[in-house]
Amino acid sequence: MIPLGYGKFVRADRIFAVVPIESDDRGDGRRTYVHVDGIDEPIVASRSERAILADLQQLEPRRRRQTPPGQGELPV
Repeated sequence: MIPLGYGKFVRADRIFAVVPIESDDRGDGRRTYVHVDGIDEPIVASRSERAILADLQQLEPRRRRQTPPGQGELPV
């Protein structure tokens, strides 16, 4: 789960885009649009895109370790 701020959380595997909010639309806890699979409109996060991406990168090594059965290394 990735925290978006103000008690909002999203599953990391459902996030497909993180877009910083431009200066005109930004303010009062509005920092980043987070696009989530299955939700039509982006969620407004109060955290920066860099903070959200850093959380996603910390989870990435865990996801890579899980190799599905029959999907081992290719022979060289």
